[in-house]
Amino acid sequence: MPAHRDGWVLPENSGRQSERKELSLRDLPIASAYLFDIDGTLLNSRDGVHYNSFRNAMMLVYGVDTKLDNIPVHGNTDVGIIRAILEKAGRSHELEAELPRALDMMRAEVEKNIAGINAELCPSIRELIEELHAQGKILGVASGNLESIGWAKITAVGLRPFFSLGSFSDTRERRVDIFRHGIEQARKLLNEKLAEKHEKADPDAVVCVVGDTPSDILAARANNAPVVAVATGIYSYDDLLSHQPDLCLHCCTDLFADNYVTLASLLLRLRL
Repeated sequence: MPAHRDGWVLPENSGRQSERKELSLRDLPIASAYLFDIDGTLLNSRDGVHYNSFRNAMMLVYGVDTKLDNIPVHGNTDVGIIRAILEKAGRSHELEAELPRALDMMRAEVEKNIAGINAELCPSIRELIEELHAQGKILGVASGNLESIGWAKITAVGLRPFFSLGSFSDTRERRVDIFRHGIEQARKLLNEKLAEKHEKADPDAVVCVVGDTPSDILAARANNAPVVAVATGIYSYDDLLSHQPDLCLHCCTDLFADNYVTLASLLLRLRL
């Protein structure tokens, strides 16, 4: 895999490709809500804004100069990445005391350079989001990004209006907890909508997770949530398939092989 100039690895699954199965939107796990990871799932960043916010915060707050080499980034969380950097430097005991200042510095750095965010949507993600939105599904994000940074990326690619909720790493370091919080938010919002229509609440409504790493699959499984894995990050289709997600895709274009879309989606696109 080629490394991006700023140290992040961009997807280029140019190796052996497994045989593609004939799929359609009908193969997507049926759910009342869908939670999407951000990096590698919704989009890929072609800039150094987020990366540089790590480097600057680590240097100015902790005095650690890092290029994030050999640091587990993909499938990790922003807080988890800071912890890993400090552990590698033998200074993990310093994490908690200065963490709020480090996170504030990262948020401020990204906000200052927000115009430099250059994010690219993953294949057919917009079509999938539009389709699910047209079907009346609740859409949210569950990401290891800090909240303001995650929303900045999503806003940059024009998807912000489609999402009703988000769960991030500001107060939850572990991905399993981020997903749990997102699922709870989605169910709460769903039941509020049911109450408005005087319909019976559904406390166990199905919330499906969409992600691009084994960590996403494991976190969804830990929350008893169905999970769709997409090989649009650094992990190959076969890597993800070996973790047995409910559905595995090379990319979301696989779902549109038969050009099936609902009437509601067609009407939405005409309005847009």
